[in-house]
Amino acid sequence: MFRPCIDLRDGKVVQIVGGTLSDNAAAVRTNFVSEKPAAWFAELYRRDGLAGGHVIMLGPGNEAPAREALAAYPGGLQIGGGVNAANARTWLDAGASHVIVTSWVFREGRLDEARLAELVSIVGKDRLVLDLSCRKRGEDYFIVTDRWQKFTELNISAEVLQALAKSCAEFLVHAVDVEGLCRGIDGELVAKLGRWTPIPTTYAGGAGSLADLETVGKLGQGRVGLTIGSALDIFGGSGVRYADAVAFNRVRG
Repeated sequence: MFRPCIDLRDGKVVQIVGGTLSDNAAAVRTNFVSEKPAAWFAELYRRDGLAGGHVIMLGPGNEAPAREALAAYPGGLQIGGGVNAANARTWLDAGASHVIVTSWVFREGRLDEARLAELVSIVGKDRLVLDLSCRKRGEDYFIVTDRWQKFTELNISAEVLQALAKSCAEFLVHAVDVEGLCRGIDGELVAKLGRWTPIPTTYAGGAGSLADLETVGKLGQGRVGLTIGSALDIFGGSGVRYADAVAFNRVRG
């Protein structure tokens, strides 16, 4: 299934090459910057009945447009980027269906089980999404944090996914090495997610055509949805018409 996104950087809706994200703003490669506000995209997704989309705040200066997007589609979008125990409930109250967390629970290369338990106690397992965005090292995919630049010691495996699924409702997995390149999905990663994930999972990274939706559906064994970003025409892309992605979901129902 197609799941939409709203990526925010410096208050604008953008599409970037994920592997270039860093503290050095000049090094970040941007594919698209929208003149339309975040709320416009949220209203579009609401109109078309798209569920399970996410708003990601890439750095500071994005809270106001994020709140506007959530208000435009209350209960229809997840929120991530800087979420922690202190503000998670606030984002749910602002209209997010779920909060997405990465760096706050994966720190110093490890899973902080106390922090994860604290989050679950505050928002509940059913409203928590763990972002397991990863990069390949050797034969394995390792979860990365801090703008996808720091490797953790946790790799994507059946054991890790089974353990983490006890504390959340969904996983979000960006394939950082292909994110924003529109050269095709990482089929190996999607297949592993399809075999191993016990809960709904959204994959993002590299999608360049409508055929990638079919491929993810097959490789993911019906457990993995696909976010399409830079290839979408509403984000300046030419690989996928937004209307066709919406129609795909309606056919699959």
